[in-house]
Parts: sequence; structure tokens; C-alpha cells
Amino acid sequence: MKFAELLAAVRHHPEAVTIPGEWAQGRAGYGGLMAALLFEALQAKVGPGRPARSLAITFVAPAPLDAPIRFDVEVLREGKSVVSLLGRAVAESGTVTLMQASFGAPRESAIEVPALPAVALKPWAESTALPYIQGVTPEYIRHLDMRWGIGGLPFTGSGGRQMGGWVRLRDDTEAGPITEAHLLALVDAWPPAVLPHLRHPAPGSTLAWTLEFMQPLAALSTLDWCRYCATIEHARDGYGHTSAMLWTEAGELVAISRQTVTVFG
Repeated sequence: MKFAELLAAVRHHPEAVTIPGEWAQGRAGYGGLMAALLFEALQAKVGPGRPARSLAITFVAPAPLDAPIRFDVEVLREGKSVVSLLGRAVAESGTVTLMQASFGAPRESAIEVPALPAVALKPWAESTALPYIQGVTPEYIRHLDMRWGIGGLPFTGSGGRQMGGWVRLRDDTEAGPITEAHLLALVDAWPPAVLPHLRHPAPGSTLAWTLEFMQPLAALSTLDWCRYCATIEHARDGYGHTSAMLWTEAGELVAISRQTVTVFG
């Protein structure tokens, strides 16, 4: 089932969406997909002219595969410029994902500070492709095209503070517009940046995640490549704290991400 088909499913039937096994991340549904679906349900409650500004996401429990999940939305407050919402993805066992979102209309302001320069990468065509390998890589990787560019690979003991490269969706053969839901799937595609510090495979997953979008969004299509880089700010006691950015191929900032990840190794 393609990414676009799942987005359409949550728009039309938020009371029962099933995540197929091909979108698995270990024993659960891919976190980037869960965030994208919950965002799509939230956005449906917001009128035009108020683009998404920031999201705060908590992965409460593993999202079940091949079982219905309900997407509930509550409008917390709707002001003149900003509307705040709370979304829940609820399975039979209870809440699996929470999202608090702020959508805000633009305001006139004298402040305008350009983004920091994009990370330098080799061209995507010269970077190492990360293939989907059944039984080795997570299942959701089959839907994403990724090229390694910065840092060591997971479980190589190479250490370092940065990880990243190029990413885009693999599903589409015809170009369509990129939305915030697509960006959620792209930003979360990469493994936790702390995993290259391990010498042996061990589970790792996102506990909490905040994401901020640069509005208006850059003009991107689903066939375009984005560059990504995550930096470890601190890691100890089985928790890692990372910040990351996503840019267009040309270097325009698209999103800023922060994650708290859990590592069992």
C-alpha cells in the first residue's frame, strides 16, 4: 500500500485505518508514517490560510500492524491567528501516538533572519544507496530511497556526532506536491544518529519528537531529493538527544527536528 493511499485512507475513514506489514519498523508501524497519518487527520480540522508551524509527537506504544487504528482530533483553542489541536492514534490496546500541533497564519514582522547554510554533501548520484533487504532492513525502507552521505553506519562502532544524506519517497513514478505529511515520513526515515556508536545490533526507537516547518513550504515534488543531517547533542543511560534539519537539494531549509531516542544497548 503506497504512502498516498494511506493518507487518503485517514482522510476518508479516520475511524479505522490499517497499517500493512510492509510499513513495519520492527514489531510496530513505522513512526514517520504514524506521525504523517495523525497530522493528516489534524490538518483536516484546520481552515485554509493557517499552515502548520510546529508539532510535538510522543510515541506512547508500538502501533499495531494489520489491525484498525482510530485517529481522533480535539481542537484545544482557535485564536485569531493560531489554532492548537491535539490528536490521538488509538488502537484496541489504547493510545499509541499523540500529537500536539500549532497552525498559524502569517503576520507582518520586521524580523527576518535567514537560515544557516545547508550541510555539504556529495551529489546524491555519487552517494551510497541504502537498499531494502528483506529480513535485514526495516520493512518500511522499501518505500524510501536513501543515499548515505555523512557519518558511520549503524552498529559499526564508528562513533561521531552526525549522520545523514539524501532521501525521497520511492513509491511515486509521477511527480506530486510534497506536503507536511510527506516531510514527516522523510525526516523520520533515518535510524537514530546514536546507533553508529554501537558495535552490535540493538533496538532503538523514538520516544518524543518535535518538528517545525519553514512556511511557506519550498516547492518540492515527490520525486525530488532532500538532504538531511542529524547531530547528537547528548547521549547517556540509554537515551539520546538529537537535532536535525531537512533541506531541499538546492539547500533551502524545509524543517527542523528534535528527537529523544531510546537505545537498548
